[in-house]
Amino acid sequence: MTAKYAAALIFAALISGCIGEVAVDEEVPVHGFRVVAVHPHDPEAFTQGLDYRDGVLYEGTGLYGRSSLRETVPQTGEVLRYRALPDQLYGEGIVLVEDRIVQLTWRSGVGLVWDLEDLSVIDTFVYPTEGWGITSDGEMLIMSDGTSALRFLDPETYQVGREIQVLAAGEPIPLLNELEWVDGLIYANVWKTERIAVISPETGEVTAWIDLSGILTGEERERADVLNGIAHDPETGRLFVTGKLWPKLFEIEVVKSERSRPKAA
Repeated sequence: MTAKYAAALIFAALISGCIGEVAVDEEVPVHGFRVVAVHPHDPEAFTQGLDYRDGVLYEGTGLYGRSSLRETVPQTGEVLRYRALPDQLYGEGIVLVEDRIVQLTWRSGVGLVWDLEDLSVIDTFVYPTEGWGITSDGEMLIMSDGTSALRFLDPETYQVGREIQVLAAGEPIPLLNELEWVDGLIYANVWKTERIAVISPETGEVTAWIDLSGILTGEERERADVLNGIAHDPETGRLFVTGKLWPKLFEIEVVKSERSRPKAA
């Protein structure tokens, strides 16, 4: 059993109580969702990162021997370009930064920098932690490593500038995974849950949760893995979500709640 999976089992056992109580005690809103559109998604893609630009969806996938970087048409799922990672690398999160794509790997301690024009690797960088999710606020890269920490990296040197701890009611929220920058806030998938944490980049406080429970049917869930993958179109406000081995890419609208949901009896 890997450390990542063991941590997930512990967290999964606590998630309904721990996060639920945090939401209630601190009155953190738990938002719902409305499905705006449903698009095809490769059910063999073990999604680790999503990003969107100019009508094109970029996706990083994982698993040893199956990791990739791909460029797709979101409405049809058509793969426009595809690059396989070396078999010894386990692909993780991705982010577009100007004319390049930065992709993390899980336990290799190395990040790949791809040229956006021809999808060739033009640089690499190293980091001392695991690599999980990555996004950008337009100035710095923001990286998760599976803990409650988020690190802000210089996009040219990849050196850490600062670090925040993600907290809800003063308690750390571990297993932060795929990240996306949305309207000045950090959206983070929490591994092994169906919730997205909405995080203040200044304080690390969770300001809201987005609950995506029920977005897949029971039959679809039998084969699919966890929710993981958030992409935002800043021009239109569209929000895309999917997961590992999911057959669908969802375009959703967040249905905001002013207060947290009541605690289950």
